[in-house]
Amino acid sequence: MIKTVLQTIAVLGVMTAPAFAEGDAKKGEKVFNKCKACHAVGDDAKNKVGPVLNGVIGAEFGHVEDFKYSKALLEKKEEGLVWDEETLTAYLTKPKEVIPGGSMSFAGLRKEADIENVLAFLAQYE
Repeated sequence: MIKTVLQTIAVLGVMTAPAFAEGDAKKGEKVFNKCKACHAVGDDAKNKVGPVLNGVIGAEFGHVEDFKYSKALLEKKEEGLVWDEETLTAYLTKPKEVIPGGSMSFAGLRKEADIENVLAFLAQYE
């Protein structure tokens, strides 16, 4: 499946290099406003509809122990998948293509710069 994700990245023309290295965390904080209804970051972050995203970059799928993940995501966890920059970029572009049947209702970000920026923002919470 990860091969399919990488092929999707190539087809979509999405950057596959470490996106957060080129992103702007301040701009990413603004983009993250789209995510705040379901996700939180920071010292006092708590799970909402979606899990806390502290430490997500480089973490295995389903890494937040006290969150009830979808069956589809847990199946990906069993495959040993990790939220690296490539996978996060693909997921932020088209969540349903990375985790078909997942519970994420967000359609995805359209602008490559928005993805780079939100990854730079999330990288602050490792």
